[in-house]
Amino acid sequence: MRKREKIKLVFILMLGLISAGASAQSARTLIRKGNKLYEQKKFSEAEVQYRKAQAKNPKYKKSTFNLGDAVYQEKNYKGAENFFKNLVQQTKTHEYKAGAWYNLGNTLMQQKQYEKSISSYIQSLKQQPADMDAKYNLEYARKMLKKQKQQKKKQKQNKKNKNKKNQNKKNQNKKKNQNKNKQQPQNQKENQKKNSQKKQQQISPQEAQRILNALKNNEKNTLKKLERAKAKAKAAKAKANVINW
Repeated sequence: MRKREKIKLVFILMLGLISAGASAQSARTLIRKGNKLYEQKKFSEAEVQYRKAQAKNPKYKKSTFNLGDAVYQEKNYKGAENFFKNLVQQTKTHEYKAGAWYNLGNTLMQQKQYEKSISSYIQSLKQQPADMDAKYNLEYARKMLKKQKQQKKKQKQNKKNKNKKNQNKKNQNKKKNQNKNKQQPQNQKENQKKNSQKKQQQISPQEAQRILNALKNNEKNTLKKLERAKAKAKAAKAKANVINW
């Protein structure tokens, strides 16, 4: 089954009968020029002609209707919205009112105002219940609204998770800083103790010289003792040899 076009504008080509007069005739001619340009996809040029027609005869709703279409095609959806809002208030026939509500729904759809577009399509269907395009766009808008709500819910949850993650990180950093600040005095005490012990272990040059002299004296005394011991040993040996003779 071929997919229906998502958004299809109602565009007035048949001008019908309007009040006679030079201004009305001129407005009709300008609208025809605008329609030709519109069909050629020269929307900005078509807009100029429709505005001229509207200036000639402000009460002529067809110029406003097609002007809204041209502005819509230029992707000026807010501008088109204003034209169609005026039309739904001013038009009385079911056909034009249905078309104005339908096109208003399209401009709101393009602006992702899905709830409002749904209301517009419903109003259009009240005027023309058998309009399949309005029915299709109504269901499409409902689908997009559901998707939009899901995305917003997901974004909200992601933001909540991100905030929670940031808060946890902030708490961890705070705790880390607290532990660091708590550790600093203890480290200072330990460093002071180590420095004190190191200082105690260090000796002055005078003390070092004294110790060295003591070691030398001890060494001399030791040597003297060894020499005495050797001398005694020699004397004892000589004595022993005399007795043997």
